[in-house]
Amino acid sequence: MLDLLNDLIWSKLLIVMLIGLGLYFTIASRFVQFRYFGSMFRIFSEAFQRQPGQLSSFQALMLSVAGRVGAGNIAGVSVAIMLGGPGAIFWMWVVALVGMATSYFECSLAQLYKRREADGGYRGGPAFYIQHGLGQRWLGILVSILLLVTFGFGFNAVQSFTVASSLHDTFGIPTLASGIALTVVIGLIIFGGIKRIAQFADVLVPVMAFSYIAMAVLVIGLNISEVPATFALIIKSAFGLEPAFAGGIGAAIIMGVKRGLFSNEAGLGSAPNVAAVAEVKHPVAQGIVQSLSVFIDTLILCSCTALIILLSGVYQPGMEQAGVVLTQSAVAAVVGEWGRVFVSLALLLFVFTTLIYNYYLGENALGFFSQKRGPVMIYRVLVVGLVLWGSVQDLGTVFAFADVTMGLLAIANLIALALLFKVGVRLMRDYDSQIKAGVESPVFDAKQFADLDLDPAVWGNQPSNAADPAEIGDRAYQR
Repeated sequence: MLDLLNDLIWSKLLIVMLIGLGLYFTIASRFVQFRYFGSMFRIFSEAFQRQPGQLSSFQALMLSVAGRVGAGNIAGVSVAIMLGGPGAIFWMWVVALVGMATSYFECSLAQLYKRREADGGYRGGPAFYIQHGLGQRWLGILVSILLLVTFGFGFNAVQSFTVASSLHDTFGIPTLASGIALTVVIGLIIFGGIKRIAQFADVLVPVMAFSYIAMAVLVIGLNISEVPATFALIIKSAFGLEPAFAGGIGAAIIMGVKRGLFSNEAGLGSAPNVAAVAEVKHPVAQGIVQSLSVFIDTLILCSCTALIILLSGVYQPGMEQAGVVLTQSAVAAVVGEWGRVFVSLALLLFVFTTLIYNYYLGENALGFFSQKRGPVMIYRVLVVGLVLWGSVQDLGTVFAFADVTMGLLAIANLIALALLFKVGVRLMRDYDSQIKAGVESPVFDAKQFADLDLDPAVWGNQPSNAADPAEIGDRAYQR
């Protein structure tokens, strides 16, 4: 059943929608992700600034990167290469480059249609721009349910499977034991409340990411003479020009698109939930910052994993090895067995932040259509159960389940983005016109968008009496 659904969703629908709409967004916006690529870093420096009581743009970015960086960058890339060949990496790059435009629009719209909560914080995401932008609450509820199932259940199962298989390969720990330990830790967190998630993420995520990049640089440096040939192998394999992978272009494209979306989440509708909570002067500024996270995730981190695997000499066409184990074996082959331990511990940190992020997205989605405590408690129990379930499953089952839920969510979100594209372009032109007029930091004027269903408490002149962001996050989890 899972295989049939995956074939329908990915072979027939999502390849066309993801790449097709991504290209349309890119061309119609005059290549917005490239036009503002240099500005991303200027805006990124401004992102450290924050208003008292609100999450900064940088903190929102780090929270979304914390969610993206995990099993997708280490295990997902390995799976893509095993099932689609080295050419799958090229299609991951393509998905990321066009996905930067998709992420830009979905995060800008999330900022535009966000709502202020009673505690002074913000809430937004696909469900909100669907309800207030399209006037279709039923579709917003459907997207919220899919988001809850995808992240709270499907992706958490993938993360726990990856950690359990990694620790088993490195330390010989039984997968069930790892699953139980992970379940206990996550259970204590989600049932006890979480404090200072944002402050934790904006310190730990950069450290984790740069440590992993440093490891990749070491591996690449030790095999620098082979790098040009490796890139040639990736590109040739992507188009079926490499003899060992001739005829595999279809698998390369499908696996590249699947694992690319799983890794960077552009168009999936997850990042907008976090992007919406940031305090910014103009919605587009956060859209630009969030598109940078797609670049960081896939063009940098996923490429690091791919080069580690392909340069090590461990990978052979047709081999079968659990996703993360291939990456660990590749690192160990180059730097020694300590590299296997390093990858395993780095993945443990990556997955820990990702599990928290996934849980948050699921509960945020649940809050869109139910404020009662009963459903939240049921959701928490199911999350803990799926974490344990994922740790003892096989690779195919876990990824197949996640692919189905991810595919359905992406289809619903992409349809909404296509219908709201004119609003997104209108917002972009407002930002562009201010930049052309010499304004360094454009400011959003809600009066120019009076025909839209915006929250005056967000974009009006009302003063903010928001609470400390750590308290906001803690109350959200306890609710």
